Amino acid sequence: MFTKPDRPAGRGQAVQWSPVKQRAAALTIPVYQPASFKTADAEGMLRAANLDALIVAAYGLILPAGALTVPRLGCINIHASLLPRWRGAAPIHRALLTGDTTTGITIMRMAAGLDTGPMLAVRALTIGDRETAGSLHDRLARLGGELIVETLDAMAAGSVHETPQPSAGVTYADKINKSEAVIDWTEDAPRILRRVRAFNPWPIAETRLDGAQLRIWEAELPLQSEAATDDGSAPGSVLRATDAGVDVACGRGVLRILRLQLAGRKPLAAREFIRAQCLAGARLTSP
Repeated sequence: MFTKPDRPAGRGQAVQWSPVKQRAAALTIPVYQPASFKTADAEGMLRAANLDALIVAAYGLILPAGALTVPRLGCINIHASLLPRWRGAAPIHRALLTGDTTTGITIMRMAAGLDTGPMLAVRALTIGDRETAGSLHDRLARLGGELIVETLDAMAAGSVHETPQPSAGVTYADKINKSEAVIDWTEDAPRILRRVRAFNPWPIAETRLDGAQLRIWEAELPLQSEAATDDGSAPGSVLRATDAGVDVACGRGVLRILRLQLAGRKPLAAREFIRAQCLAGARLTSP
């Protein structure tokens, strides 16, 4: 089992094992953690393992061309998009940010380019209306696990078919920057909602309330009959705060916040939050 080196995590920045390493240890599977595969030692580890196939999922390290040819059946990647859409580091987040309604898993043979190799299997799924990056990740992980087993069985039987990726429809899923999670209330409400969903559970969409960080964990677009009237209030203005949620004016439309968190506090449902924090006349702003 190969995984990235241990690194600091959490508020105390203590060095922690990744979930992959924890699971491998529980199953008494040997774990190797090279900082890079561009060294003779790392490639030697691969060769010594005498692999039939190397399965890669969200690894985060680039495998050089020399490493790709070491396993007998090659290196196979489980990628969380319908290639060639969303090649790159953050396909789940980008699909949600863009408002895609469908995504899926592509099993591909790894090549020298960024997610450019031929496809061995593809399976699609529908993105739910209330999907977050966390929930979509978990559904794709289960789907990827099922599909890689089927694909490996087909490879062993010699019945797998490789299909080159289409040249049309290529998009790139750049790595997420925490600054992208900052809400711009001049945007329209559906776009802000996509940001809330895409950045849950990390880095969490955020705004400012009286200068303090306020994280938005969950939101929705209220039905027109339920929403507070947007009477031309400045974007970010709190229009109404009730047990149903906190309605905020956007550049176009209204966003209803359902779950939110002040810095240093725990996330709260809107009905609990407004019992401890007065939002009457408040305006949410960017840093």
